[in-house]
Amino acid sequence: MSQPLAATASEHFRPVALEHASRLINHGPTVLISSAHGAHRNIMAAAWSMPVEFTPPRIAVVIDKSTWTRELVKQSGSFGIIVPGAARMDLTYAVGSASGRDEDKFARHQIAARTGPVLGMPVLEQGCAAWLECRWLPQGQTEDAYDTLFGEVVSAAADVRIFENGHWNFTEDNADLHTLHHLGAGKFVVAGNQLQARQD
Repeated sequence: MSQPLAATASEHFRPVALEHASRLINHGPTVLISSAHGAHRNIMAAAWSMPVEFTPPRIAVVIDKSTWTRELVKQSGSFGIIVPGAARMDLTYAVGSASGRDEDKFARHQIAARTGPVLGMPVLEQGCAAWLECRWLPQGQTEDAYDTLFGEVVSAAADVRIFENGHWNFTEDNADLHTLHHLGAGKFVVAGNQLQARQD
């Protein structure tokens, strides 16, 4: 099996305090799910993820029980969540449209990944806004009935050009990092047009 490219740390990524980790996905972006066990790695797209608890930070993500990702998560006990920016739209669609069971998607798409600092999950920074490493929290009945996996966030980081001090900041200058939201059939919208509520 050919090895995926190794990425160096991005100069723009900084750790995110765990009490702010849920904010990285609470606006409903399409995410990439990374998984790894032994010599195997995989990456897929997921349109349904959300925070379910703030302290400790816990998230839920829908991953079909038939997927290679689900098998790797159960074998390793962990997974990564990557928040791709608009610049990664084509890659997001590509890895969400094929199985990694018979093909190394990291090698095919020349994806340069770093190793997460706590669980060793593959994480992407180039063209992405943020990532989280999650420890899988088994919930047998819910997983089987609803294809929903739960994880506790143990580390997170974000690009300070778009997420800093626990808050998103969508501007014209960081448009390539604006998060993606899948509408179906390869159509996406991007987050933006940020508004500020008046504070009396």
